[in-house]
Amino acid sequence: MRSLSRLRSLQAFEATARHGSFTGAAAELGVTAAAVGQLVRSLEDWVGQPVFRRSRAGKERLSVIVEAQTALEDIARGLDALEEGVRRLRGPKARSTVLVTASQALIANWLIFRLERFNRHHLGIDVRLDVSDRVLDLASGEADIGVRCGLGGWKGVRATKLMDEDVTAVANPQIVPRDQAGMAEWLADQTLIDDATPHRGANFPGWEEFLSHVGTRRRGGRPSLRINATAAVVQAAVAGQGVALVRRALVANELATHRLCELFPRRRWPIRWAYYVAAAPQALRRREVTAFYDWLIGDVSASLQIKPTSGQAATGSKFLL
Repeated sequence: MRSLSRLRSLQAFEATARHGSFTGAAAELGVTAAAVGQLVRSLEDWVGQPVFRRSRAGKERLSVIVEAQTALEDIARGLDALEEGVRRLRGPKARSTVLVTASQALIANWLIFRLERFNRHHLGIDVRLDVSDRVLDLASGEADIGVRCGLGGWKGVRATKLMDEDVTAVANPQIVPRDQAGMAEWLADQTLIDDATPHRGANFPGWEEFLSHVGTRRRGGRPSLRINATAAVVQAAVAGQGVALVRRALVANELATHRLCELFPRRRWPIRWAYYVAAAPQALRRREVTAFYDWLIGDVSASLQIKPTSGQAATGSKFLL
C-alpha cells in the first residue's frame, strides 16, 4: 500500500533542498515560508530524525543531511514521475511549460528569432522567457534552462557548448563611407561606443586595442559613448550614434536586415567566451526541458554545420553571464 499522505511534506522537503531555504521553497510552492517549515518539521517528526542540517549566516540556511540524500533523489524522481502521470491523465491537450533564461541582448537579438522553429514542432510546450542579466540559480530551480555566453565549466548544471564567439565593429550603414580603403582613418574620427558590461576572462578588446589592430588610433575629436548594457549598445549603433564593438551573434539579425554593417568584415577577433545551453540534472528529467535543450543544440548545430561539444555535470549551483 502506497503512503501518499505526506505528499505535501515531501514536496516541501524537495523544494527546500533545492533552494537551501524555506523562503525559496515557499516562493516556488506559492505558500509562506512558515508553512514550508511546518511541513518539513512534520516530515521530520514522522521519520523520527532531522532531514536538514541547519546553520545560520545572516539568515537560516539548510543543507540535506547525508543520511537523507539518497532518499531525496528517489523523492525527486517520484515527484517528476507523478507530474508526468498527471500530464498524461489530462490527455494530449495538456500543455507543459519550460522557463528559459538569457540576457536581454541574447534573447532580443538571437534567441527570439529561433523560437518559431521550436514552436512548430512542439505544439504542446509553452516557452516562457526570463529576460534577465541577473545570475539565476538553475540548480535550485529559478529557471529550467539557461542560455549564456561565458567560459563554461559551471557547477551544478549540465552545459553543452553551442558555438564560439568573436567581436566585430558595426555601425548604421547610413553613416559608413563607401570607400573601404579609408575605413580605418574614418573610424578614428567617429563616436566610439564602449560596452561597459563585464566580460570577465573573455579577452574582449577595448577600443585602443582594436584601433591599433586595424592600423589607426583614437583622435581627440568626438567624445566616446559608454553604456553598461549590451542591448543598449546595439540599439545605439542601430540609431547611428556611433560605432560599436559587439559580439557577432548579438547583431546577426541586424546584419542580415542591413540595419547594421561590419566595418571590417574579413577581420575576426575571437574571444574566450562561447555560447552554452545549461540546465540542472533534475530539470532535465522533465520531457519538455529535455525537448527544448536538445532542440536548441540541434538547431544551432544545423545552422553552423558543426557538432556540439557536451560539458560535464558537477556539484554546485550557479553559472555566470
